[in-house]
Amino acid sequence: MHEVAQVRLREAGKITYFSTGGLKFKAGDYVIVEQDRGLEYGQILSEPEMVIETEIEKPLRKIIRKTNPWDHHQIDKNKKRSKELIQVCSRKISEHRLPMKLVEAEYSFDRSKIIFYFTSEGRVDFRKLVKELANIFKARIELKQIGVRDEAKLMGGYGPCGQELCCAKFLKDFEPVTIRMAKDQNLPLNPTKISGLCGRLMCCLSYENQTYKELIKGLPRLGHEIKTEKGKGKVIAVNPLKRSVTVEIGEGKHIEVAVDRKPQSADRRPKGVPGEVEGKPQAKK
Repeated sequence: MHEVAQVRLREAGKITYFSTGGLKFKAGDYVIVEQDRGLEYGQILSEPEMVIETEIEKPLRKIIRKTNPWDHHQIDKNKKRSKELIQVCSRKISEHRLPMKLVEAEYSFDRSKIIFYFTSEGRVDFRKLVKELANIFKARIELKQIGVRDEAKLMGGYGPCGQELCCAKFLKDFEPVTIRMAKDQNLPLNPTKISGLCGRLMCCLSYENQTYKELIKGLPRLGHEIKTEKGKGKVIAVNPLKRSVTVEIGEGKHIEVAVDRKPQSADRRPKGVPGEVEGKPQAKK
């Protein structure tokens, strides 16, 4: 058994488990941790817990200690110097005429390594660029190609909901997002309405999709004919959150019908044959 805690590296870096090494930590603490060829800082996101060895992603690295005032001074100093890193690297990219867009640059906590994040439509031969940057900054250089979703995660910002971007705030990994998810949630298939700042489909479509799948069970589909207290009509809209459907009953009249349960004959009905949903019309607001 190992006592571990979940740590987010830097402000929007990777989230992974680290061994507490028997030291006392709590969620929210800023800590110094072991990383490849050096030290890094991060924030503990969860209370320490005991896990068995088979559940741990190896290698399991250790939390060294909590940060102190000197550590925070070093972190702030590194952040301020990142502007210089970006300026120099951008100039060198232009000189070498490389087809890449520099997004961000950062020092490791102990300044033994500098990471440059960039986007590009294809592969880039940056070997000469790495050598020049290593000679200038006297540190190990890593150039990391990222996608547009990773770019949004690094840059941060606010979504159309008014909240901080999910990817920058709490998402660990990017899950596949499909247009089918937007259809299941009755969202308008307008790219400007369902796309995030990165230009891709919004991540929230993915982790909200399972809820909509559960809520939509038992509801009639669009176009199906159902029976209501005011006669038969055709379903023209479905609202999974309210468990209701909007029915057109003729002469341009629409009513909203609450669906409290699954149709009794749903499982026995031949595929393609519309069923009936009993329910009381709801008053339009």
